[in-house]
Amino acid sequence: MNLTTKELLAIESQLEKEEMLVKKYRAFSTQCSDAQLKSTCNRIADKHQQHFNTLMGYLQ
Repeated sequence: MNLTTKELLAIESQLEKEEMLVKKYRAFSTQCSDAQLKSTCNRIADKHQQHFNTLMGYLQ
């Protein structure tokens, strides 16, 4: 699949956002003392990691 420059820039931008969200929610998780909140943060981080991986798939 050939992507346009505009599409590549949009994917690059979204990749940066998804990567930032993964890092933030992982950091939030380490700061939580409540097990349920820690689990929720990790679940959200996992979902953003899936988004990141899906977007990377468009570049391969």
